Amino acid sequence: MDTKERFAITTGGDYHGKNILAPMVRVGTLPMRLLAAQYGAHITYGEELIDRRVMTCRRVENNALGTTDFIDKDQKLMFRTCEEERTRIVFQMGTADAVNALKAAEIVCRDVQVIDINMGCPKHFSTSGDMGAKLLHKPDTVWDILTTLRRNLPCPVSCKIRLLDTPEKTLALAQMIERADVIAMAVHGRYIPQRPRDPAHWDRISEVVAGMSIPVIANGDVFEHGDFERLRNDTGAVAAMTARGAQWNASIFRHEGLLPLWQVKQDYVRHCIVTDNAVANSKYVIKEMIMKHDTHSLEGVEGKAINKCKDLHSLAQLYDLDDFYCDVIKHRTRKRAADESPNAAVIHQFDESQAKVAREHNDGQKDTPTSDFTERDELVSANTSVHAAG
Repeated sequence: MDTKERFAITTGGDYHGKNILAPMVRVGTLPMRLLAAQYGAHITYGEELIDRRVMTCRRVENNALGTTDFIDKDQKLMFRTCEEERTRIVFQMGTADAVNALKAAEIVCRDVQVIDINMGCPKHFSTSGDMGAKLLHKPDTVWDILTTLRRNLPCPVSCKIRLLDTPEKTLALAQMIERADVIAMAVHGRYIPQRPRDPAHWDRISEVVAGMSIPVIANGDVFEHGDFERLRNDTGAVAAMTARGAQWNASIFRHEGLLPLWQVKQDYVRHCIVTDNAVANSKYVIKEMIMKHDTHSLEGVEGKAINKCKDLHSLAQLYDLDDFYCDVIKHRTRKRAADESPNAAVIHQFDESQAKVAREHNDGQKDTPTSDFTERDELVSANTSVHAAG
């Protein structure tokens, strides 16, 4: 089954009624995407990755983790995904060149659902390379990138834009993008100079929607679950997307309402452990969660404890997940030992000293059944296996 067929099956052929995790730099790594899906997100975007870095990557099947990893020329992990998110993962790319965009997309396109081009980021790291929001003023480049990808990729292509100076300019660009045969377009309801603290212009999004026939995803100021439906209703968009709302508390995707933040952090750390996420990235995301609710929280007990964490084991201990961590490491170590394929032992963030600590810990836990990890891991997998058809 190719990616087009998978997308048609898992989304019903369109984006209607979908609640979506927006792309967020440093936040939208695999643990956050799995967490959002666990809570009900139908589609999850990865963080924006730059084409020139992705072009240097090699694809590695990480048997120990059950993931597919993309490793750059400096042996750094650029992107990690897994089978259970295959039907909902959107790979967002920063690019200003059709040839580079295609080279990068060809590396990842068979492991993701959709390739998305970032045309709305106003931050310097993106615009300095003529990417992101700079593309809004380069329609010829936009056309070249999108049509090149559509002609050559086996998967759908989408893009995400911001508002231009006038409704007429925004609609003209959007309609040109539609002619490039993209599957959908996300519209962030802010102008280029505006920042998150400025209110989103839902009315401007509705003007774009009125002139389009492809699905439009509305983005801006979704801070509670009910905002998804309100944003769709007010703009006429078929789907709604949130960034900061999910960053602060990913359980925003739950119909039943928000969970306590401590539980959300625990669930997030579980996904970090299972996917062997880099500790620096894991700490960053948790800090973003807690700073929203208390700007001085990083100076408190929890914040100081997070700063002291040097690895995932210490982070697990902080959030009462020591047993879970040790069971995962024990299981992973056994799996590596049993698998002698060339790729079995590549690309992992933890070292053997952590595995040794875990083994010693479990050797001392006489009352801990050897099946403990299996049961917990199956529970995590079951909770995170949320299909885009939702």
